[in-house]
Amino acid sequence: MKSEITDVSEKPALRKLQLFKRQFSGFLFAIPFLVVFTMFFIYPFFSGIVQSFQNKKGEFVWFQNYYNILFNQDFTYAEDFSRGLKNTLIFVVFSVPLLIVIPLFIAILLDIKPAGYKVFRALLFMPTVFSISAVILMWKRVLEVETGFINGVLKALNLEQINFLGSQPWAWISLLVVTVWWTMGTNIVILGAGLKNIDKAVYEAASIDGASYIRTVFSVTLPLMGGQIFVVLIMTLLASFNVYGQPRMLTSGGPNHSTEVVLMVITENLFDRPYVAAAMALMLGAIMIVISLGQAAIARRRSSD
Repeated sequence: MKSEITDVSEKPALRKLQLFKRQFSGFLFAIPFLVVFTMFFIYPFFSGIVQSFQNKKGEFVWFQNYYNILFNQDFTYAEDFSRGLKNTLIFVVFSVPLLIVIPLFIAILLDIKPAGYKVFRALLFMPTVFSISAVILMWKRVLEVETGFINGVLKALNLEQINFLGSQPWAWISLLVVTVWWTMGTNIVILGAGLKNIDKAVYEAASIDGASYIRTVFSVTLPLMGGQIFVVLIMTLLASFNVYGQPRMLTSGGPNHSTEVVLMVITENLFDRPYVAAAMALMLGAIMIVISLGQAAIARRRSSD
């Protein structure tokens, strides 16, 4: 009798031990990720916050760096930050609508399933797998003044050559064309997936009611794709605020700093003046968070209405 009681009393303890082993083994598998996440995200993030409150000597000056960047016109790097932020906003204002409207238009065309649509879909998505270095090297061969393909054609036709990368507005146009060509494939895939989720019966009902195809797109397709369009908008907005590789490698911020975006200003100050770069980076992050939260609030309000 005593042995039976002992066996019964030990069962809950064994279950707890087995449960602990399963949980601990799961934690062991997560340790490599936690180590990498801490080293490359948590530590740099908090280290950047601390540095943004320090000066060159490592002394705490609290919000002095932020004040100098935003309001002190005598501060050497205040003008650089304001110019970089203005150029970034210019890029965002023009690139985001293009990266939503063009992929949406293409996704709608591909949804009709024209001849060879699978080939077109693959070709349109292909640039997204290229590295930024490969993309820029290819487009420089197209856009350069002396050896570029377009200027070679213009020269053969006895037309005036265009300095695409060294004059405005051509530098901005070049950046936008390269960015749209390189990144729109992802948006096409997301929006195309949203189109496939729309019930075909809705289109049949609209056709019975006599709605034209264009009317169906604006009255049926776009309202039912609100969620996918919002996701694409947030992703594109954040990516456009983080633009760096295209202006860095294609125009080097020129001509006359007119395409020098805020991330270029931050990286230029990163090693010599990390306290300034940290404050700039945190302000850029705060701007992105505020804009994203504002868009999320607008989306929730529209969905509730």
